[in-house]
Amino acid sequence: MNAKSTLQARGIAAVRILMGAVFLYAGLDKTLFAAKAFDASGFLKFATLGATSSSAAGAVVNPTHDFWVSLASNAGLMSVINILVPYGELAIGIALIVGLFTRFSALMGVIMVSMFFFASWDFSVNYLNSDAVYVIATAIVGIAGAGEVFGLDGVLHRSTFLTQHPALRFVAGLLG
Repeated sequence: MNAKSTLQARGIAAVRILMGAVFLYAGLDKTLFAAKAFDASGFLKFATLGATSSSAAGAVVNPTHDFWVSLASNAGLMSVINILVPYGELAIGIALIVGLFTRFSALMGVIMVSMFFFASWDFSVNYLNSDAVYVIATAIVGIAGAGEVFGLDGVLHRSTFLTQHPALRFVAGLLG
C-alpha cells in the first residue's frame, strides 16, 4: 500500500468507526441510559408532521405522515418496532465499530436512517439534515467495504471460513 492509499484506508476506517459510534450511542441511549422503556409511538404519531421553511406550525407537510401514524396505532407492530429500533442501532453500531459484516450492517443502517429521514421530514432549514448525512456516510462505508481495513472483515478475508462459504464474502464487505 502506498502512502495515499494507506491514508485513504485509515480515513474510511475512521468514518466506519464514527458511524458505528453514532449508532451505538443511539441504541445505548434508548436501552441502558433511558429512564423508561423505548416507545416510538409518540414520535410516529406526533413528530411526523414534517416542516418546510414556509409551512405553518401544526400543518401536515410530510406526505408519509399517515403511514407513520398507522404504524403507531398498530400495537403488535409497535412491539416489534420498539425492539428493532434500539437493538438494531446497537447491533449496527457494534458491527461497524469492529468492522464485521460491514456491507450488511451498513445496508441495515442506511435503511433504518432513511426511514428516520422520511418520518421526520424536517426541511425547515435545509434539505440536507443530519439523517441525510448519516445515510450518505453509512452508504459510503458499505460501498467501500470498510471493514477490511482495521476490522474483523479483514480477518475473515484471510481466513479459510470465507473460502468455504464464498456467498458471505460480499456480506462481509469483501470484493477480492
